[in-house]
Parts: sequence; C-alpha cells; structure tokens
Amino acid sequence: MNNITMTLNADELILNALREDITSEDITTNSVMRAPKKGEVELICKQDGIIAGLDVFKRVFTLLDGGTETVFHVKDGDEVKNGDKLGIVRGDIRVLLSGERTALNFLQRMSGIATYTRSAAKLFEGSKTKLLDTRKTTPNMRVFEKYAVRVGGGYNHRYNLSDGILLKDNHIGAAGGVKEAVRMAKEYAPFVRKIEVEVENLDMLREALEAGADIIMLDNMSAEDMKEAVRLTAGRAETECSGNVTKENIARLKDIGVDYISSGALTHSAPILDLSLKNLHAV
Repeated sequence: MNNITMTLNADELILNALREDITSEDITTNSVMRAPKKGEVELICKQDGIIAGLDVFKRVFTLLDGGTETVFHVKDGDEVKNGDKLGIVRGDIRVLLSGERTALNFLQRMSGIATYTRSAAKLFEGSKTKLLDTRKTTPNMRVFEKYAVRVGGGYNHRYNLSDGILLKDNHIGAAGGVKEAVRMAKEYAPFVRKIEVEVENLDMLREALEAGADIIMLDNMSAEDMKEAVRLTAGRAETECSGNVTKENIARLKDIGVDYISSGALTHSAPILDLSLKNLHAV
C-alpha cells in the first residue's frame, strides 16, 4: 500500500482498531512502564506462508508514536518460513507493548489471505483464467483483505456496491426476469459500466446473452453445463464461475475455459499466518 492509499483509506480503520483495544489506557503496560524507555522487539515468523500487510503493521506503531522505527528484512509477497526473523520495531517500549496485538492482528490476517490465495492461484498459472475475490470480507477490513488477495496472486472483483453492476438472483426476481433486469440496468447505469448477470442454468444464460450482458456469472452449475455455457457464449460475453469454490475443490474448474473464477473463501475461510513479536528489550 502506498502512502496515499494508507492516508485516505487505511488510517482511520487502523485508529478504530487501536481504539477498540485501548479505550482509555493500556493499564498493564502503564503498570510496569511508568516513563518512556527506548527498546526494540523482533517480528518472528512461526509458520510457512506468504507475508502481506507490512505497511499496515508498521503504521499501527507510527500512529501511536511517529518516532517509532520499523525495519523489515522482507517485502509483501515474499515467501517466509517458520523461524524467519522478518524485522525489528524500535521505539518507546510502551508503544511497542500497546500496539503489538493490533499490529499482529492485521499482519496475521492479511498474510493468511495471501497464503491461501497463492496456493489456489498457482493452479491457474499459464491459463487465461483469473482468480477473483468477492465482497465476502470482514466488516471494515475490505481494503486490507482485497489488497492481500492481490499480494497472493489473485485479482479483485468489484470493491463494493457502487463499483459495478451485478444482477444476482434476487435482483432478477425483483425486476421480473433476466431480460427485464438487464434492460433496466442499461437504462439506469452510465454507459461505461459493464453489466454482469448471474445465471443458474443454460436457459438463463441464453436470456442474458440475448439481452446483451457483458459478463455472465455461472453460479453453482455443473462442470458439464459450465463447459456448454462457455461454448454457447462463444466470446459474446466474458464468463465467470462461482459457488462454494475453495482451494480444495478449485482444481476441477481449471479446464472449464471461463475467464474468471470467484471465490469467497479467499477472504472468509483463510486461516491466519502465525506471527509473533518476541525478544523485547531496552536499547
């Protein structure tokens, strides 16, 4: 994340996380540290994976005290191994103690998503199919989690409801059918917006194509039907498949021929990467 992204999108979220953890004071730290004292602590990796979120980790400490210094030995996207020393944080020991959990929460979560995404995205190296995330993100963590997907080698679907038109089953039901939903979307939306339609069978696919949808999402369809859908589409629209896609079952979709595969699991099912701050001492 660059400084502009951090300032515009991340700082307030990081501050809210800190406020959640420190409502008035860190009573434990203040009990044992009555005055400022400079120290340093090591960032240690306790599990193999992909690191992501180093700038966010660093920002936690600088928002508490601008004089805190963080030096990393790795960069986002690097493979890390159990036992690796990833960096050092130096500053007021009170800041190091008070910011530790919030900083690790961000880094562990983001690194876990990057690790999970990398393992799934590797299956599609060399193919045209791109692995996408979804809006199934932790509330108030979307900017961080979608960034972690990119670090892991995935791609971002729409960021939020203002970012693109996706006519799902309930939108289609509300509009009265696929054709009517697409017609209304084209009438309402700016011409520069693509229109994506979720379909559950080949009849709905034909309707969406006839209506002029730009992207067809093949939702919870069999592999055979998805292959037939790609054949019927014949390049008239981009294709995406979705529905309970995880890294354990995603390999079955490799030869379908769709342009995109979306997986909510990238953000809602990725376990954290185990990291720790250790060996705190005065300097």
